[in-house]
Amino acid sequence: MELFANLALGMQTAFSLEALLFCFAGVFVGTFVGALPGIGPLVAISVTLPLTFGLDSTIALIMLAGIFYGAQYGGSVTSILLNLPGTASTAVTALDGYPMTRDGRAGLALFTNAAASFAGSSFAIILVMAFAPAIGRIAMDFNSTEYFSVMVLGLVAASTLSNGSTIKSFAMITFGLILGLVGMDLNSGAQRYTFGILQLTDGLSLIAVAMGMFGVAEIINKIAAPDSTATQRGAGGIGLRAMLPRRDELRRFWGPTGRGAALGSMVGALPGAGPSIASFMAYAVEKRVSRDPGKFGKGAIEGVAAPESANNASVQAAFIPTLSLGIPGDVVMAVLLGAMMMHGVVPGPAFISNEPAMFWALVVSFWIGNVMLLVLNIPLIGLFVKLVSIPGRFLYPTVMFFICMGSYSINNSTFDVYVTLVFGVLGYILLRFGFQPAPVLLGFILGPLIEENLRRSLVIARGDPMVFLDRPVSVALLSLSLLLILAPILRHLVVRWRGARHAG
Repeated sequence: MELFANLALGMQTAFSLEALLFCFAGVFVGTFVGALPGIGPLVAISVTLPLTFGLDSTIALIMLAGIFYGAQYGGSVTSILLNLPGTASTAVTALDGYPMTRDGRAGLALFTNAAASFAGSSFAIILVMAFAPAIGRIAMDFNSTEYFSVMVLGLVAASTLSNGSTIKSFAMITFGLILGLVGMDLNSGAQRYTFGILQLTDGLSLIAVAMGMFGVAEIINKIAAPDSTATQRGAGGIGLRAMLPRRDELRRFWGPTGRGAALGSMVGALPGAGPSIASFMAYAVEKRVSRDPGKFGKGAIEGVAAPESANNASVQAAFIPTLSLGIPGDVVMAVLLGAMMMHGVVPGPAFISNEPAMFWALVVSFWIGNVMLLVLNIPLIGLFVKLVSIPGRFLYPTVMFFICMGSYSINNSTFDVYVTLVFGVLGYILLRFGFQPAPVLLGFILGPLIEENLRRSLVIARGDPMVFLDRPVSVALLSLSLLLILAPILRHLVVRWRGARHAG
């Protein structure tokens, strides 16, 4: 009964005309942005955030969240039709989606994409409804030591579970932690890393750093190494009849979709994992359990259903740690976390109990937004195919203009524009040397929170570091962090030992 009462509370806001309009605007912009290669949801949210300052905080978050999960739909359309992934998480969809397009089955691939995405999202939304309030209630008993430990776990998970070198990820997290120290120390009033620049007294702007390291850096990267022009072969003539699957294809749809939804929800709830890892893991699982793994990469419906279900489930499940613990699930959730703080909303254990109307309005809006996406996804395919062919010489300057305008409008300061451009160049250099900028933003967001809880714990314990081992939850979280750090090393040692044993 309590669940229905909470849903009714959320419906009062989510079904208001203003909420419906901004939810539609969010999912439409998200789908549009997802369909443009290289211009992902992070850039869209960063550019849109300053425009939401005059809105009610709940309405603003509904729209920003709509951009996030709407981008997964749009990115899949171009992956299937043009072999051009709009987002990193939809790259695996192209492995079987594009061969289906070349075989004249683009309609079936798009139907599979839409249905699997909706199913995965719906499954994860149920988990958000069930687990986020429960985790929040458990976390209400946390003190500063548990908060410190869970944030350390989030940063460690972000480095060890993400793609690429773990050492490089740790380096980027450390850099992000240092960036979070810039500004005035709230306890002592001392200036830290300001170098005499007055504008840095209040610290660096999250939006300026995010738009620089992701938006500007990605545009520079695209200009420096332009992608080959994709053909639109096989994309035309998509009718509703061609989208409906046969009975045998429908039978092969449900298993991968269910497994992808479960796997994506589990991965999405882990800090630092995100939809990209979820989609690739789901694809690998389906290939492993299939009786005929050789069909993958040649147009298998399972190769579209599983990753699409997984990446959309992951996006929705990422709201569980963000809303209930204040720990962002991935880099886009980190920006959404910053957006909530800018609107005066503090995510964490007390969020659901203090802001029940906002939480349940967000949950209900997830359902509404995914239904809107299901309806929008098919009729707008032709439009998105045309949008994706916009030449870079027109698209990139336009995006740069909005990025600079977004940076300036935060504090009406040209200094923020300079910060954006500097971090854009820095982000491009990091990409060229194989360093992923995503952990930087996670470190930047969580750094001040970690410092605050570390200081509070040590003050209470009169400087005794053993205070973090006094409570069982803190010990368990720190032990899990240590295990994540040691796991790659142990795995490497085991592989070397097996190799030496086999050679002997």
